[in-house]
Amino acid sequence: MHLSRLLHILRVAGRYRVDELVDKERLPRTLRWALSLSPWHQKAPSDKSRGERLRLTLQELGPVFIKFGQMLSTRRDLLPPDIADELAKLQDQVPPFCEDEAVALIEQHLSKPIDELFASFNRAPLASASVAQVHEATLPGGESVVVKVVRPDIEPVIRQDMALLYFLARLLRRFVADGWRLRPVEVVKDYELTILDELDLSREAANAAQLRRNFLDSDLVYVPQVYWDYTCHKVYTMERISGIPVSDMAALKARKVDLKVLAEKGVTTFFTQVFRDSFFHADMHPGNIFVDASDPANPSYIAVDCAIVGSLSEFDQYYLARNLLAIFQRDYRQVAQLHVECGWVPPETRVQDFESAMRAVCEPVFEQPLAKISFGQLLIYLFNTARRFDMEVQPSLVLLQKTLLNIEGLGRQLYPDLNLWDTAQPFLEDWVGQRYSPQGLLERLQRQAPSWMEQLP
Repeated sequence: MHLSRLLHILRVAGRYRVDELVDKERLPRTLRWALSLSPWHQKAPSDKSRGERLRLTLQELGPVFIKFGQMLSTRRDLLPPDIADELAKLQDQVPPFCEDEAVALIEQHLSKPIDELFASFNRAPLASASVAQVHEATLPGGESVVVKVVRPDIEPVIRQDMALLYFLARLLRRFVADGWRLRPVEVVKDYELTILDELDLSREAANAAQLRRNFLDSDLVYVPQVYWDYTCHKVYTMERISGIPVSDMAALKARKVDLKVLAEKGVTTFFTQVFRDSFFHADMHPGNIFVDASDPANPSYIAVDCAIVGSLSEFDQYYLARNLLAIFQRDYRQVAQLHVECGWVPPETRVQDFESAMRAVCEPVFEQPLAKISFGQLLIYLFNTARRFDMEVQPSLVLLQKTLLNIEGLGRQLYPDLNLWDTAQPFLEDWVGQRYSPQGLLERLQRQAPSWMEQLP
């Protein structure tokens, strides 16, 4: 861990008075004394909100901290709403690296001169982010593509900052009020796995290929084709697509896109990925979603950046579907029983206590009009209540919760009166019914029979 980098982090944090978020009474006496003598401690408290100060701190500390803040913004089960809302404003935009260096990296990893690889290659980057940047190109066969290349020497920088994040997480757990509940070390560990995966572009390409296959004949979502002959661990070449950014409401309205249909398709796409495929795009924020408006009455989505994906086991799919159905039927006893039955909470959990806790948080929500109820927020209430009864954090369910919040926010931005439950309920009821019908049970038996046969003596 580099001392100079740590000192820089402390200076930036001090300038924005992030120290005010720490419970100083729990600090060792020597550290309290050192803080009292520090230059920033003599400054008057900032008039900016605590969320804004934290966002500005992470923004100034660079890409690894920016992406960490973005990830934290989705953990509304851990953070107060004001901080989560402010961190959601973080933008992963950094200056591009040298064009000649980008070309040299592509040539090195694909083992050919750039002029042999591509009929044309635009050296000026189309976009640049913390881990990679993107260039336009044309393949020898005439196909229009974009080429994504990982930044040079980015891995040592990431590993250095990850070591510092672990150090800060341990401080947070020890010295911040209620810091243990936030599980900062576990959060940093989840983030480390995510950001290191993003360095392997062949993994992202494989995810995209899988999603493309899953929706190949669908009018819900289109995923650009991967060109494997031009893809490796550090370079990813995909079909170039044209679409309207989903956040560009003016352009969508100008094309007379049916926004209600588009919003409902987003919900259907999410539940199809989670329950039919058990493989879902887990980074569906507006920057990664475009709209194909060639048929305005029946628009479809275009999904890019498949670095982060999630999946659920059949076991978790079943219990999640039944929990969601039970919540919207306001059957809190069944919600509690399902949590005990599937082992999400300890077997000694008192069902009536869990039932009472769920009723207390959900009933005020259901007093609102159904179209105003946040499906994602209900899922947060469910998981938060379960954690009070010692439910272990499950990364796959956290990813699902984050993705649902993104989809719901996107849908209501497109069509404010979107009733998520109208679309979700029949989907979930059909899925549970088909899955556990005699035909569904027979299909699962046939699929699993070979593995059972192997285990026979």
